[in-house]
Amino acid sequence: MVLKPEPLAAAVEQISAEVGGERGDLAVLLLTPQGAPFTQAMAVELARLPGMALLCGRYEGVDERVREHLVTREVSVGDYVLTGGELAAMVVIDAVARCLPGVLGSIESVAEESFAAGVLEYPHYTRPAAFQGWEVPEVLLSGNHGRITRWRREQSLLRTLERRPDLLAGATLTPSDRAFLAAHGWRGALG
Repeated sequence: MVLKPEPLAAAVEQISAEVGGERGDLAVLLLTPQGAPFTQAMAVELARLPGMALLCGRYEGVDERVREHLVTREVSVGDYVLTGGELAAMVVIDAVARCLPGVLGSIESVAEESFAAGVLEYPHYTRPAAFQGWEVPEVLLSGNHGRITRWRREQSLLRTLERRPDLLAGATLTPSDRAFLAAHGWRGALG
């Protein structure tokens, strides 16, 4: 199945009119495995737009003329193929919405999450301090905010090194971050 250009063009024109612009003013994203990888940085960028349209193909996608003439950006949510773009669109919508003011309790929350600074997020704990013999790390109970901040950063770095070392190449790392990672076996650039 290939989606026809006529209904997609009509939908894009209608959405453009509703956001108060011309068709060329609207970001029209095609969800496709051939697109650029969807990232947190892209979610933040898309959240700054006045509006966007997400086009979802089905099975074989959309008529090529749609991609050539209506689509402003092709986006992929991963290196796999779905039967349609609807689930991929939901991923994009959720990630973008979280970056909008008022969606989360605090917009600053987004700045500490995985991928925000190029590393994975640190582990989280809650009460009770001990559960079935499993303890919350002592530093988190110390009340020393400087030590807690340092511990969280180190845990983020370790988690990234262990689970997604590929992210470290593009991460924002201080000299002390680099030294910490090197002490834990990272072979990345130290300069």
